[in-house]
Amino acid sequence: MPSQPILPERLLDCAGAIRVKATAAMVVLLLAAASALAQTGAQTGVAASSPRARSAHSAPQPRSTPLVLPEQFAPPQEVYASFPDSDGAAAVPDPPSACQLRLAKRAVFQVLGTLVGPGDCGAPDAVQLQGVVLPDQTKVALTPPATLRCPMAEQLADWLRDDVAPTLAEFGPPLRVLDNFDSYECRGRNRVSAAALSEHGRADAIDVRGFRLADGREINLTDVNAAKDLRQKIRSSACARFSTVLGPGSDGYHEEHIHLDLAERRNGYKLCQWDLREPPPPAQAASAPPTDQAGEQGEQAAANPESEVPLPRPRPLAANLTNSRTKKSETK
Repeated sequence: MPSQPILPERLLDCAGAIRVKATAAMVVLLLAAASALAQTGAQTGVAASSPRARSAHSAPQPRSTPLVLPEQFAPPQEVYASFPDSDGAAAVPDPPSACQLRLAKRAVFQVLGTLVGPGDCGAPDAVQLQGVVLPDQTKVALTPPATLRCPMAEQLADWLRDDVAPTLAEFGPPLRVLDNFDSYECRGRNRVSAAALSEHGRADAIDVRGFRLADGREINLTDVNAAKDLRQKIRSSACARFSTVLGPGSDGYHEEHIHLDLAERRNGYKLCQWDLREPPPPAQAASAPPTDQAGEQGEQAAANPESEVPLPRPRPLAANLTNSRTKKSETK
């Protein structure tokens, strides 16, 4: 049976029916989605209104898992180990100075850095000199250790190595100890108030009492009974190396030690004041027998020793005033 042709009017009716059904299906889906959202919101509101829900909501949420880098991009663990915690990181020490590098070859010391004291006291490149290594690798200890500028410590080490130790070796056992009386100290000269700053306040001076030898014997540089030739050689070498050398006979403040410093003066002027005193000559007994007169004088001196001879009474104040008035009237 032959098929009948479909009229255009029939095709338009079919297309309209399909559009209506699709629109209805979309409306049904939208209504279903809205209903589901409404139910979910209601449940969420009820849950949030409960105390347990509020506490759970206020509690901090766990952090998200950190991003894991691929191994080829992640730095090795040695990199983290090479950077210590910044809070506990120690300050990087300054590199050693040229003076410290030279001193390390012939002395034992501890680096102190820059000393900061009140006023003008203080010094850069300071060290605590503990000992000096002699050419034969034996050590000379400083007791107590001396706090000095590195240039002063270097000059002191050279003096002990090249001058003092060979000189003492000529007179007896080798040198082992330097008796340090004073080094760095913030004070005026000779500890006088309002005096100019001492070189001790700049860590540029040391006071030496003497030396101790390997056999335990001590040599005091201000002892009049010590060998004069030995003291003469030590004084000559000290005055050649240091800017200032003060000892007995200088100013009354250095009768029991020798002061050494590197104070800078105009035209390189040096000061060397150290008297090499000798013991007084022994008293010689009279060879002739004492006469009667000499015996009487001796008995009188024995009866009245010099320390017990009474001194004259001081003049009264009134006499001094009268005397002064008389002199004034005479001058007029």
